This record gives sequence, structure tokens and C-alpha cells, in this order.
Amino acid sequence: MTARDDELHDHDRGLSHDLPRLLSRRRALGFFGGAAGLAALAACTADGTPSASGTSAATSASATRSASASATASTTEEIPEETGGPYPADGSNGVNVLTESGVVRSDITSSFGSASGKAEGVPLTIELTVLNLSNGSASPYQGAAVYLWHCNRDGEYSLYSQDIVNENYLRGVQAAGSDGKVAFTTIFPAAYSGRWPHAHFEVHESLAKATSASGKLRTSQLALPKDVCEAVYATDGYDQSVRNLAQTSLDTDMVFADGYSLQLATVTGSASSGYTAKLAVPV
Repeated sequence: MTARDDELHDHDRGLSHDLPRLLSRRRALGFFGGAAGLAALAACTADGTPSASGTSAATSASATRSASASATASTTEEIPEETGGPYPADGSNGVNVLTESGVVRSDITSSFGSASGKAEGVPLTIELTVLNLSNGSASPYQGAAVYLWHCNRDGEYSLYSQDIVNENYLRGVQAAGSDGKVAFTTIFPAAYSGRWPHAHFEVHESLAKATSASGKLRTSQLALPKDVCEAVYATDGYDQSVRNLAQTSLDTDMVFADGYSLQLATVTGSASSGYTAKLAVPV
């Protein structure tokens, strides 16, 4: 067993901390229905070789339909509550990056403070539009704050994974403007063993609440379309993501299996010039 294998198993053991939240909504049937596959999800996976050039017309059409469904899904339904996973760095599991000076930023590719590392990978902009449902309509939630984080192209999380425990990149906070939008400049995350490619985020009542790790309204996850993932993973540096992506799907992923229409981002761009992923976040 390698150190990398240990990290992956630690990740899955850490999910037990989040089970009550996973089961708190419509997760129960989907989770236990797929219980027989959890051992496979936790294990390191075998090789597969999808590529951008090998993506079939049917797969592309399916991904386009999924992205279209995400874009047109009702914005009067709350974004689903999801686990923050074992690597949130929000004070709920060890380190708290939210209270550190420098965490409020739009470009999260580099570490801040005393750390100096930078995450390499295909450029990605994640644009979230936070909508306020409290008054019965989906109006832009001006002043709400979003904390976003995800793994690097090796499937590792800053502040937790052994190789980058002293880095804090791919984490950041922003406050929404009058249009409810926040945009993070980052890199495309890996597909690691047992999970579909995703990004985590928390929505807080305000920037002051977010940077004091309080006033959290929702924790959720953004999913990335299959055709885009395949195009990215055909580029240098994402070799292990090819086989990991081949061994899971949105329909079998332990988080997205019960439905992902409200969480599947609409993505435009290319692997050479970078991508933009957009998602509405009603809370």
C-alpha cells in the first residue's frame, strides 16, 4: 500500500464524519442502493483510456443535454445540501483557512500568506450566481459570500494531503455583487478514485460571516460535464484522472447519484485556452 493509497482510504474513512448530512435529505435510498459498490469506490482503480478525440457523438450529446438541463433547471429550488468532505479547512475538521488574512481573493491558483506554491493545470474559471429564495423569488443575493475549494490535478487537497500540507491554494472566498455573482480563477480539478470531478463550496450570509467561519447557509458541490473532463484529461499532467474517470459516472457517484441537474455546471471553452464553468446557486 502506497502513501497515495493511504490518502485515498483516509478520504473515504473521513466521509463517515459526514454520513448524517448525506442521509439527512433524499440521500438514503441512493446511498444504500449503491452500498455494494462502496468498496470499489474506496479502492484504487484500474486503467481506462478515454480521450477528447475518442468521445462518441452519443456521449457528447448526452453531456450537452445534461449541461442544458442544469442551465434551465428551476432556480426556485434550493441547491442540494451535500457533504463538505474531510478536507474543508473551515474549522470543522482541523485547520481553518477562513480566518486567515488573504483568503478573500478571486485567483485561487496560488497559495497565500507564508506559502508560495502554485497549482498547475488547465485554466478554469468557476462562476457562481447566488440567488436568494427567502422572499419567494430567486433574486440575486448581493453580499452573500462563497467559499470554494477543490483538489489539484493530482487529486490532492491543500492543507491535508501530505505533499501539499503546507500549501493553501485552490481555496478562496468572495462576496457576491449586486448581480449575485462570484468568479474564481483556478485550474481544472482531477478525477480521483471513487469520485466524479467536482468542486466544493459553502454559501455564507456575508463576507464577515464567512471569514469568521459562521453564518453558513448551504454546503454543496458542483459537477463537471463528462465531455469536458475527457478533453482536459487528455492533456499532460492528468494521466491518473483518465482511469479514475472511466470507473465512475454521475449516476453512480456517491454524492451525485440521486440527482445532479441543479449541480451540473454549464461549461464553455477549450483545453488549450481554458474553460468557464457556470452554475446558479439558489439558497
